[in-house]
Amino acid sequence: MGDDERDESVFVVGDVHGHLAELITALHTAGLTTPEGQWSGGRHRLWFLGDFVDRGPDGIGVIELVMRLSDQADRAGGFVGSLLGNHEVLLLGMHLFGDTPVPSDYGFRSFARSWHLNGGQLSDQTRLTDRHVRWLTDRPVAVVVDEHLLLHSDTTAYLSWGDTVDEVNSAVKAIMQGRELTSWWDCWHKMTTRFAFRGATGAQTADEIMGKFGGKRIVHGHSIIADQLGIEPDQVEGPLSYADDKVLAVDGGLFDGGPCLVVEL
Repeated sequence: MGDDERDESVFVVGDVHGHLAELITALHTAGLTTPEGQWSGGRHRLWFLGDFVDRGPDGIGVIELVMRLSDQADRAGGFVGSLLGNHEVLLLGMHLFGDTPVPSDYGFRSFARSWHLNGGQLSDQTRLTDRHVRWLTDRPVAVVVDEHLLLHSDTTAYLSWGDTVDEVNSAVKAIMQGRELTSWWDCWHKMTTRFAFRGATGAQTADEIMGKFGGKRIVHGHSIIADQLGIEPDQVEGPLSYADDKVLAVDGGLFDGGPCLVVEL
């Protein structure tokens, strides 16, 4: 790899879940920010794969950092992008719908109940502003970057929204910009599914989704690497390549004591 290519590398970060200090340390170690969290990555490109909030102490601080880095990187000739994760849908669903019951044949369900059960932090709700909401609802859920298909969740549920990345992003954005409770709940539920690329048929499933969306390798967060390997999160040392090297998992399980992985693709 030449110097010019190395100056424009692509990095990805998995689920941060409110751990702002650990994120800044990891980004600085990777050479992308100053110790204080200001962009120093030049022309590098950085993608966050979603789940900024819940489970940890400062989800809004993470969102604000990513928003600021996006502006700073743009001015420096670099790029910072981010995907919508299932916990962003949950955060916003709680904000918009609260305890409103979701029509269900399986007992009482609501965004408030699921938010509480999945590590919702009151401070994230109280600090959430209209500016944050507008920014979050404008995030894509899938992108192809240098032949890498970036997704938050290791699921084929994205295919239910369309046959191309553009169709999927448009469909989800329409849901996020609307106020139809059941559509929001369906979006949240689909994005919580996982493990589509595990097992004997995992590589074939990866090929099927890339055949429609593009890319030669799927990169995802959502499912903790330690769970796939049967180890403790603090034993995770790096990303996990699996499904015949067609899929790369990058969620180090930060909220559960694992590392904040900043992975160069």
